Amino acid sequence: MTRVFGHFGEWVQGRLGPDGPLALLTVACPAVHVDIRRVDTGGLALDQDPAILDLPRARAFLSHVGGTAGRFSITATMPAGGGAGASTAALVALARAAGGQEDALIDACIKAEGASDPLMLARPDGVLWAPREGRVLASVAPLPKAEIIGGFWGAPVKTDPADLDFPDISDLATGLQAGIGIEGLARMATASARRCTALRGPEDDPTEALAQALGAYGYLRAHTGSARGLIFAPGTVPQGAEAALRSAGYAHVLCFETGGGS
Repeated sequence: MTRVFGHFGEWVQGRLGPDGPLALLTVACPAVHVDIRRVDTGGLALDQDPAILDLPRARAFLSHVGGTAGRFSITATMPAGGGAGASTAALVALARAAGGQEDALIDACIKAEGASDPLMLARPDGVLWAPREGRVLASVAPLPKAEIIGGFWGAPVKTDPADLDFPDISDLATGLQAGIGIEGLARMATASARRCTALRGPEDDPTEALAQALGAYGYLRAHTGSARGLIFAPGTVPQGAEAALRSAGYAHVLCFETGGGS
């Protein structure tokens, strides 16, 4: 079996200047993943739960990475369109299960979907990433450890690779190479989430009010997708937080630690 972990929205996402590239810093998440195993040889076939990859796209993707076709069983613990990297994780896992070329993964993901999360990297939250181009814009110092409690709120949103209507985050991206503490990271994530919601909606998102009510440092969101999370220091998520999120309409509520990479 091949497993590839997803992510859980972004610490920041937006344009680097009015005409600059779209950039993001992903939230590494060990709580969501895609598993793939080969169950038979022969032509390409995909048994999926839930459905993530369409067969023509998967076939073209494997031709780019040089993988061997067959029947594959695919399971995912995150919803499609949730902003948790389901499609990128599925493509990367498929390539690895099929014996594809690791150095061809980024280019093949961009050719297949027009956009990609950095889930094929050893430390996906260690780079400022250009998702429409599939390239590293800058290295990021190791992020502080944080505990995120969140879930998926609202309707799924599929990424449109032609969509560049995101706020400017040039000011937020500065300082990432020098390192940042958890309070600074939470402020940055909250500012990015607010800008995204102001520009792209939805207007009735309850995440900020929940963060304030539960005493979180701040909150984060998928800038395309339904993932939302509250940011705490490890071990400080208050009792009742899970129930509060479920009451507000969050689905698939989860809690995980992230950051602390080297």
